[in-house]
Amino acid sequence: MGPVVMVFLDGVGLGEADAANPLVHPGLPRLAGRLGRPMARGWAGEGPGWLCRELDATLGVPGLPQSATGQTALFTGHNAPALVGGHLTGAPTAALRALLETHSLFARALAHGRRPTFANAYSALYWELVARRRLRPSVTTWMNRLAGLPFRTFEDLMAGRALLWDITHTFAPAWARRHGRPFPDLPPRLPEAAAACLLGLLEEADLVLFESFLTDLVGHRHLPPEPVLKVLDRFLDALLEGRPSGATILVVSDHGNMEDLSTRLHTRNPVPLLAVGPGAPAFRGARSLLDVTPGVLQVLDHGQRAPAVHGGPI
Repeated sequence: MGPVVMVFLDGVGLGEADAANPLVHPGLPRLAGRLGRPMARGWAGEGPGWLCRELDATLGVPGLPQSATGQTALFTGHNAPALVGGHLTGAPTAALRALLETHSLFARALAHGRRPTFANAYSALYWELVARRRLRPSVTTWMNRLAGLPFRTFEDLMAGRALLWDITHTFAPAWARRHGRPFPDLPPRLPEAAAACLLGLLEEADLVLFESFLTDLVGHRHLPPEPVLKVLDRFLDALLEGRPSGATILVVSDHGNMEDLSTRLHTRNPVPLLAVGPGAPAFRGARSLLDVTPGVLQVLDHGQRAPAVHGGPI
């Protein structure tokens, strides 16, 4: 079924189609037009070469889903909050890191002879702050590190071989400076150019992961929703438009947040999964975060044995 480009959007749930949900009002009009549905409750459906699913992020554990355990569950297929006795926020604990070291998507893809890569660019300042214990690496950072894979740099970013978490270089500088951190001047990048860069990494890898937490910042009221949604809608639309016929695009999140602006907290809402391309049927039975990594591995393991799927509104 070919290579996979995975877009992980932190903090996106499927909420009610009401005035508190920016994913509906103003929404993602390009994406909604392609799928015939907004990113809200009732998202599940499918057509030729694509499917949408609503994934449980609570995993049977009381409380609000959080990033450390939710992302570990997403990227391992193991029930991390049940393992550690609750939903944990922030950076992964030693127990979660041990799970990532053995069972992460990247570690398992490598064991299967695949070529995973993390598309996000990391600055020298980031690693300096980590060394000084001013920052704690996230789940995806640990996953890449524990798999022994190289990290992309700002030099890669400028050469078109990496993406910044904010996609267009317009949100990150203000965010960094607000927290007292210097940030280099970067030329702005169109969402369409960022999408082309991400797809270009398929020349060197068959599993490409990109993470953005723009959406989580909206949910926690650090950014207004409208400019973020415009960037995200153009970015996702360009990814789907430029998708090679043999590749599968996967969009998924870890917990609800942005979809309910009546609260600054995470939510218990299900999260979206969108799969477009020949590997989409691998996610037909997906019901929770635990089904994402097994589905990706299934697509990769059958990379040369299934025809591409074409047609439909995508």
